[in-house]
Amino acid sequence: MMEDTMPAFSRKSSITAVAALVILLGSAVVTADKRPNILYIMSDDHAIRAVSAYGNSLVETPNIDRIAANGVRFDRAYVGNAICGPSRATTLTGLLSHGNGFYSNEWSGEFDGQQQTFPALLQAAGYQTAVIGKWHLYSDPVGFDHWEVIHNGFEHGTYYNPEFRSPAGIEQTTGYVSDLITEKSIAWLDTARNTDRPFLLMYHHKSPHRDWMPGPEELESWDEDARVEEPSSLLRDLDGLTRGRREARVSISGYMTDQDVKLSMAKYLQPEQAKLWEAAFARGNAEFRAAELSADDEIRWKYQRYIKTYLATIQGMDRQIGRVLDYLETNGLIENTLIVYTSDQGFFLGENGWFDKRWMDEVSSRVPLVMQWPGHIPAGTSTSGLVQNIDYAPTLLEAAGVELKEPMHGVSLLPLIGPEPVEWERDLYYHFYENPGFHGVARHYGVRTDRYKLVYYYRNDEWELFDRVEDPADQVNLYGQPGSEGITRDLKSRLADLREQYQVPEEDPSAPWYHGTAVRILEWWFN
Repeated sequence: MMEDTMPAFSRKSSITAVAALVILLGSAVVTADKRPNILYIMSDDHAIRAVSAYGNSLVETPNIDRIAANGVRFDRAYVGNAICGPSRATTLTGLLSHGNGFYSNEWSGEFDGQQQTFPALLQAAGYQTAVIGKWHLYSDPVGFDHWEVIHNGFEHGTYYNPEFRSPAGIEQTTGYVSDLITEKSIAWLDTARNTDRPFLLMYHHKSPHRDWMPGPEELESWDEDARVEEPSSLLRDLDGLTRGRREARVSISGYMTDQDVKLSMAKYLQPEQAKLWEAAFARGNAEFRAAELSADDEIRWKYQRYIKTYLATIQGMDRQIGRVLDYLETNGLIENTLIVYTSDQGFFLGENGWFDKRWMDEVSSRVPLVMQWPGHIPAGTSTSGLVQNIDYAPTLLEAAGVELKEPMHGVSLLPLIGPEPVEWERDLYYHFYENPGFHGVARHYGVRTDRYKLVYYYRNDEWELFDRVEDPADQVNLYGQPGSEGITRDLKSRLADLREQYQVPEEDPSAPWYHGTAVRILEWWFN
């Protein structure tokens, strides 16, 4: 394995670490006649606080928990750019955004599918490959024998009656998106799969992306009077924080729309769907409009509507994941299938009074990640090793016994989660680029170590330093505080090392001029 594909091992002998990994990687390669099937399940914007396998959850997710119980739970898994398209591009390529060329949802254009991706490598090695559900990379998928991806709403799709794009054209469907994605996935497994070949199925959900529309079953059981615990920082005053935090447009109070909080109804619902929607939300809407709420109480009301619909979409998605797991079990596929569940990023669930993602903050860049592979990953285990979505591609390729043609930024996680896990120390690099962007989150990059996190808002020349042990909620900026000088010097050195290791360009990509104009018009409209 080439040295520049290795993680940044913190103050350890790189020679010792590399040697240990090479020995273990060599012993773990799977022979062709025993290659596993791979089911890769990805949701959109699923926060750790909404996965019951992690404990202290706001909702029960019994089917995601099944994967964790039968395999491993990663307690410190992160993404390198917490936004939908760039995270998905990283998953496919094993490269950070500057390596795969897809920086932004808003102005990166189409993903270049001709570059090395793990599905294309698996396909070339004899795997039957499929992707069904959310794609959000604007190009047609490459490296797949079968693909049906959400098309409308700028490839976000709609929760009800979404459009799907495939080589056959555009299909208008009727129904709920999580159910439809699942039905298409099971149909492919049941009727199109070649039983003589191993398969890769990338089963991609839209849920629980904004605007959090629960499915019919959740609407029928909707409880307007139920209350979800508020985060302690819901009403936090951001005065005195960095300019980047003060200027961001992600607050519940200022930037949630009536459709987000269900005060208005989506225009694309069919009559029966609209009737069910009205029955769930009409009473609560009438009570809200009649009330004279203070500014703080209005935030609390919006938070409840937001979080309850967010959690309800997760419940519907989890139930559908259970259908796919049941199919694998019923058809004798579970024993030789490597199953992964993760999200393209985390999400703010009211922390700092915010929704959305993009930030290097823990709730935004940390993701659920659970894997099962009977006979290879011990059941009911967990790991606290720092891992990142650059690692998914090399992990799946190694499990399949497929070699890289070109280096990736990530490394295989199999040595970390096998029967005899190796010692694992590394630093993680993060870089967010989408500014100008409607949500106004400043460009920033940073380093995460075992204990600390250093963030640099480089266009504002502002820094943040957080102690992840003493301050797990990223609330106290230690940068420039007495006593922080030594750790700051160390972290800046580590950050420089990571940028050199990954060959991050000093010159940032620029959004096209008209994008900035469009964003300013939207800012004026909303303000």
